[in-house]
Amino acid sequence: MASSSSSSFITLVLFLLFLHFSCFFNNLNAKHIVAKSHNHQHQHKHQNQHQHTKNPSPNPKLYSAFLALQAWKRVIYSDPNNFTTDWVGPSVCNYTGVYCAPSLDDPKVKVVAGIDLNLGDIAGFLPNELGLLTDLALLHLNSNRFCGIIPITLSNLTLLYELDLSNNRFVGPFPFVVLSLPTLKYLDIRFNEFEGPLPAQLFNKTFDAIFVNNNRFSSSIPPNLGQSNVSVLVFANNRFGGCLPESIVNLADTLEELVLINTSISGCLPQQVGFLYKLRVFDVSFNQIVGPIPYSLSGLSHLEQLNLGHNEMSGIVPSGVCELPSLKNFTFSDNFFCEEEGICQNLTSKRIVFDDRHNCLPEKPLQRSKKECSAILEHPVDCFELCCPAPFKTNVTNGSVATPPASIPAAMPVSAPLLAPSYP
Repeated sequence: MASSSSSSFITLVLFLLFLHFSCFFNNLNAKHIVAKSHNHQHQHKHQNQHQHTKNPSPNPKLYSAFLALQAWKRVIYSDPNNFTTDWVGPSVCNYTGVYCAPSLDDPKVKVVAGIDLNLGDIAGFLPNELGLLTDLALLHLNSNRFCGIIPITLSNLTLLYELDLSNNRFVGPFPFVVLSLPTLKYLDIRFNEFEGPLPAQLFNKTFDAIFVNNNRFSSSIPPNLGQSNVSVLVFANNRFGGCLPESIVNLADTLEELVLINTSISGCLPQQVGFLYKLRVFDVSFNQIVGPIPYSLSGLSHLEQLNLGHNEMSGIVPSGVCELPSLKNFTFSDNFFCEEEGICQNLTSKRIVFDDRHNCLPEKPLQRSKKECSAILEHPVDCFELCCPAPFKTNVTNGSVATPPASIPAAMPVSAPLLAPSYP
């Protein structure tokens, strides 16, 4: 009996010990599985992080472009035409508006050489990361809604040849960063909200074309204007004031188009304009220019468009100007000219489009009244004694800027349109 009871007790103890060790090993195994799972997840997470930070391309230049374009995409807030929709992944050469080409350093290496988002109607701003696009030669952002200031990091774009920021909403003073770009030849910042003076350094550069029209620039046209090698120069619809510098004669070997519509310039036209023998377009309409037409203009054999309208000029319209061999359009309306020499009286015979209204020409219709004419013609201007009026100045005390004039519709220069392109 006692032996049977003892045997039952031992059996019970062994059964309880078995249950205890079974639970212990199950818990131990569960902990091991959890720890292993945790380590696997940590490694997977670390690998994912490593994959996101690792250069996904064997080409470091394209990877830098990828970082720049992704940073740009993050600060684009409206893209109604879906220009940047496919800006996904590291294959930047397949992005809309992005153009790749062989590197100048190594033709076997492909780089982002151009970005063209013209007419995109894109809203956003330019991030500092654009400075990573060090191989960029062309940046065209015409007709968008980019705003803010131009990042100083664009100084890294040492290969940039063309920069078109026109018809956007950029603000601030003249973007000095463009003056640090050694290869830049084409600068177009028209139709923005830049303000203040134009820096004299702009004309120490070797630009081929400069478009600064339709901004809020004030002060005067820098006197070193003639230091440049520019062929196209468009200042229209700003508020400069002052006179056209005589140093412009130094542009004789290059300048083909000079457009100064509605820039508040005054004084007499310098005789030096007549030495710009390559000039094809000369438009100084809607200003306060006085005095006669310089007879030296009769030497501009390539001149096609001449617009002197809406000024306060007087004297004779010289036949030498009307006989220019390439002249197609000659506007001198809304002045105080009192006589047309020779062929100037019948420009239609030369198939020249002209406008001579609102002058003091006695034999022509639609002229000013005698009272208007006498008030000016009785006090002829002596350009040799006339001092150049002071230009408009920015009010530094309260930070205000001269109010920009309204844009003046005018004859379109050969290669320098003044009207902003409409949004799509």
